[in-house]
Amino acid sequence: MPSEWNRRDFLAASVAGVGLAATVGRAAEPPAFKTKLHKAVIHGYPTEASLKPLKDAGFEGIECGDWNKPPEEAAKAREVAEKLGMRIHSVMRAWVNFNNPASVEGDIKSVETALKAAQGYGADAILLVPCRMGGAAPQPWEFDIKFDEKTGHITQVVSGDNEKYKAYIETHNKSSDDSIAALKKLIPVAEQTKVVIALENVWNNMWTKPKFFAHFVRLFDSPWVGAYFDIGNHVKYAPPEEWLRELGPLTVKLHAKDFKLNPDGKGGNWANIGEGSVNWPAVRAEVEKIGKDLWLTNESGGFSLAEFSRRFDLINQGKDPGGREK
Repeated sequence: MPSEWNRRDFLAASVAGVGLAATVGRAAEPPAFKTKLHKAVIHGYPTEASLKPLKDAGFEGIECGDWNKPPEEAAKAREVAEKLGMRIHSVMRAWVNFNNPASVEGDIKSVETALKAAQGYGADAILLVPCRMGGAAPQPWEFDIKFDEKTGHITQVVSGDNEKYKAYIETHNKSSDDSIAALKKLIPVAEQTKVVIALENVWNNMWTKPKFFAHFVRLFDSPWVGAYFDIGNHVKYAPPEEWLRELGPLTVKLHAKDFKLNPDGKGGNWANIGEGSVNWPAVRAEVEKIGKDLWLTNESGGFSLAEFSRRFDLINQGKDPGGREK
């Protein structure tokens, strides 16, 4: 080999080195995603004046908490949003009492109202928490659920002796049955309005493990019943990416919150988005595997609209919004 390179050799080696460096640099970047997380916030009945700051901050839409508007009033709000190039993507009905015989018929009617309002708003889903449930439940880290595949009834809630939780198991199973009965009455209305009933498990000690919740949603075998997954609410039971892996295409919408577990993994408290225990890049990777665009709606405080928008952009890119290494 000659002791000196000629100019052509030098240039060839330089180009090759630049190409290698560029490849290494690209490898360090998060992957490009085919799916997108649309940015939204929870909002009341919208006006142009109330939506404009959201639009200016980069948000694409809202989840409307005003669920009992007549369809014609909802349609007016839809026109306002569309004028700004925004969308009312969801309506929050929230808690109902399908497990309370005294109120169940009224609650079914209220959900029908929410579905019709959502149709007027141009939303494709409502958020629904189908039962309120009390009773002495296990701690989040104690749950070891086994259930009947046909009925969805719990047969075991913790390892070992379950006698302590007998009342909880019975109440949970009845609440599940009541939810199924009520929701089956509502599916025809959902189909008529073309609005999905998106079920959320929210600090209610129901369906507390990913496989169990996914099984409950699948019991309906209907495109008009899906899952509204709140990322922060579920950290105490299992990592959010595990929930998304089990829910897969059943996932209809996402709420954005963060939750910081204690060092021992037991208990914790709310945290700003990007400052808790949520592995946001892992969440984003699971959304990509689901294979469809989803709305990510903020349900957290602590930042300005501009900062929330910036952090949501980082999540969308597969980066950690708190700037931490994962």
